[in-house]
Amino acid sequence: MSTADAELPVAPAVPGAAPKILLIRAPYYRGVVDGMTRAAEIIFSAVSAEVTTVDVAGAFELPQALRIAVRGARKFDGFVALGCVVRGETDHYEFICESSMNGLMNVALQFGLCLGTALLTVDTLAQAEARSRETGANKGAEAAVACLKQIALARALDAA
Repeated sequence: MSTADAELPVAPAVPGAAPKILLIRAPYYRGVVDGMTRAAEIIFSAVSAEVTTVDVAGAFELPQALRIAVRGARKFDGFVALGCVVRGETDHYEFICESSMNGLMNVALQFGLCLGTALLTVDTLAQAEARSRETGANKGAEAAVACLKQIALARALDAA
């Protein structure tokens, strides 16, 4: 299913206290990441989530920031990572995309984290803009929904 065919994201019910979320952004493509951020914030506001937002230098730093957050004293129920990598003329694109996505998943699996990810890996900036518009399908909103569904699952299984 493509982004254009997907149903619009809706915040799921999350039992218990309002979730505490850490939103980690790599705003190299600021307009794209800001669009995803706004959509994620709309989803989180629907469940009265408490959101803390931090920015990192780029996509490569997203998994590092997630690991730093896990090590920190502040506790979060869930995490969302937002960023964008646009293909260039070198193999740098493949390296950054694979390393960043694998890094995020490795940290999430190692620590049993509720993680929603919208790291756009696209050929053109226009593709990223289409996935980060304020109206219609938005990968930031999808990542927020994924995070909240994981939190709801963790709470339902007494794993939170």
